[in-house]
Amino acid sequence: MDTTDTTKGSPSTDPTEVAMGLIVGAGDARSFCLEAITAAREGDFDEARDLLEKAVQAMVETHEVQTQLIRDEMTGTPSEVTLLMVHAQDHLNLAMITREIAEELIQVYERLSALEGKEHAPHCDDL
Repeated sequence: MDTTDTTKGSPSTDPTEVAMGLIVGAGDARSFCLEAITAAREGDFDEARDLLEKAVQAMVETHEVQTQLIRDEMTGTPSEVTLLMVHAQDHLNLAMITREIAEELIQVYERLSALEGKEHAPHCDDL
């Protein structure tokens, strides 16, 4: 998620653009997590891990924007708090929670697969 203003080459400070960037980045991360859960349910653990890594990458960029907003506020340059920004923060929080749940579900599906004897679950810790 890049909120860089391409005409100026610097990060956008427009509150609407920043909020929409957070929403898009968080939405991408959440979608990758849900796809990862589906892949794990179908027994495709390598694909599940790849999708989870894509989610992590989407979250890194999005979280960096959020961290900068917090830094700005702490140094005396707060962002305008709008309903859209609150909505964006909600999307970001939901994406972070979805990632944590996806990580757990992938492990559960790996263990279930190993217990059912369908295939060896390569990332399965002690059963």
